[in-house]
Amino acid sequence: MKIAVYGATGMVGSRVAAEAANRAHQVTGVTRSGGDLPAGVQAVRSDAGDRESAKELLSQAEVAVVATGPSRTGGDPQDYLDAVDVLIAVARETGTRLYFVGGTGNLVIDGQRVVDSPGFPAEYRTESLTVATGLEKLRATGEDVDWTMLSPAYVIQPGERTGKFRLGLDEPIGETISAEDYAVALLDEIEQPAHRRQRFTLGY
Repeated sequence: MKIAVYGATGMVGSRVAAEAANRAHQVTGVTRSGGDLPAGVQAVRSDAGDRESAKELLSQAEVAVVATGPSRTGGDPQDYLDAVDVLIAVARETGTRLYFVGGTGNLVIDGQRVVDSPGFPAEYRTESLTVATGLEKLRATGEDVDWTMLSPAYVIQPGERTGKFRLGLDEPIGETISAEDYAVALLDEIEQPAHRRQRFTLGY
């Protein structure tokens, strides 16, 4: 399968790219500034908000994984939402399946989003609200856009690839997940889709 991974040098994107390459998929790693990519991954410099580049990349890929998020260094959150719009529009033209790396903030406990709960860390609120808006954009699409968003447990960090985790839909599952096991779950979903046009989650 031909898979393009945006953000392929990041913590999650690099694990997703490596997992896909290890499963013998043909992987293109898309980055804005370059950097080392996992073995077997072809490098391309671009930005998810670049429509012409996205059209070229997605026309050659069956799947696009978006492992990028809103800026954490003071950039405009709208840039992320613009990229979501671009990828949705291009996917409509190319038929490419979209897989977004989500966040815990858009999960729900007792009818309330995690991002809206008391005590949610203020430093993550803007980022979480932006990704939640991106999810709403995906949910507003029609059947002509094949998308999935996978939101991790509260803490995602480098760790062990165990292949053992739990899946859920709306409520957080467990407290943590390794980036390696997140990649396993995402590739499992890509290879055997079970959550088309849905957001789901995982954790230990």
